[in-house]
Amino acid sequence: MRTTFFSLASLTLALLGGCAVGPNFHPPKTDAPSAWTGVTTNLSTNAATAAVSAPAQVAQWWENFHDPLLTSLVRQALVTNLDWQIAVARLRQARAERGIAAAAWFPSATASASYERAGFGASGRSHDGFLAGLDAIWELDIFGGTRRNVESANALIEAAGENIHDVQVSVAAEVALNYIQLRSAQEQVVIAQQNLEAQRRTADLTRRRLAAGFVSALDVANANAQVATTESAIPGLDTLAQQSIYALSVLLNRWPADLLPELSVVAAAPLTPPEVPVGLPSELARRRPDIRAAEAQLHSATAQIGVAEADLFPKFSLTGSINYQNDLLRTWFAGAGRAWQVGPSLTWPILQGGSIVANVHLQQALRDEFSLNYRKTVLTAFQEVENALVAFGREWDHRKALTEAAAENRRAVDLSMQLYTQGATDFLSVLDAQRSLYISETALAQSRQSISTDLVSLYKALGGGWE
Repeated sequence: MRTTFFSLASLTLALLGGCAVGPNFHPPKTDAPSAWTGVTTNLSTNAATAAVSAPAQVAQWWENFHDPLLTSLVRQALVTNLDWQIAVARLRQARAERGIAAAAWFPSATASASYERAGFGASGRSHDGFLAGLDAIWELDIFGGTRRNVESANALIEAAGENIHDVQVSVAAEVALNYIQLRSAQEQVVIAQQNLEAQRRTADLTRRRLAAGFVSALDVANANAQVATTESAIPGLDTLAQQSIYALSVLLNRWPADLLPELSVVAAAPLTPPEVPVGLPSELARRRPDIRAAEAQLHSATAQIGVAEADLFPKFSLTGSINYQNDLLRTWFAGAGRAWQVGPSLTWPILQGGSIVANVHLQQALRDEFSLNYRKTVLTAFQEVENALVAFGREWDHRKALTEAAAENRRAVDLSMQLYTQGATDFLSVLDAQRSLYISETALAQSRQSISTDLVSLYKALGGGWE
């Protein structure tokens, strides 16, 4: 028995060194553009900001805003966020599934034991029966089905790890976007309140001029309407600010109102860095975790083809069993009641109605689907970077024009008020100037928010926030 077992074991080791069926995975090649369209290679001295092709430094991009509170919120979210914790749990699931797949490499054994008492006819004689046994089987992975299955599981572990990184990228961006929205809403409230105060002074002046008989009641009504219109914008901005705080709290795995005391204090919006190094397009596929996850999923799907093709071939196993049977417990394991057997076995599904071949075709189609998904993920990633670059660059031009418009509108308000008090112009000119000033200052604040959110979108598109 011992000689036979070692002979079979030697044969097993020799067979296990064979090649696995199915295609081997080769990472897909991506022909990336040589440069980003929105990158400024030579930064002019009068440019406010630009994206440059220097090596990307996006691991902790939120620190470039130089806002300690934003940095603190992002760091907290990266270790407390529920989506991140869910992604970590899925990684543990993938590792456990790999353990299940790898278990097929090892022998399996089943132990059993039973007892029965039986009677014989009218004589009343009875009989005790004791049975114990051990059955073992070891399926030899000759054609590599198990190896391909473990390879597929390893790739899914890698994909799960990249999904954690992808969640980190998204969480950091969501925290920054909500924080920027909060500060912008607070800034717009301040702008509304400042304009409201000026408009109230104008309305009060108009009422005094009405009492003196210099203007009509129409001017007073228009002034009061202007005040009410500006005042009506504040509740909506307060709502937006408070909802942003609620969103930040949930991103940090806290109750919605937990951060109200800390974040309700008005503070300036974070500053945008003057230069944004974005690196080369060829670096994007290695940095973006969603691209890396898509590649790992393609690897897993490719390995599953080998798992399916292995079912086309016979399966070889080593089987063995030993059983003890006796009618007395004290002699249960006596030699006379012992029986054993060991030997190889072969199973080969011949007639399966074409299901095995159909499964191979299914896995090949799934591989093709994941290959196309990888290509789509790459193209979408490059589109997101280019979209963020063009939005970021054009918004600076927009902000420059709005800055000039706001300055001219302030001058127009001062001039119109001087002329109005001197009786050299009508009240409509004052209303138009104040309305234009409020609109331009609000638009300027919104533009500053857009620049910051475009920059966050650019950092996210570049895959920053997880290294």
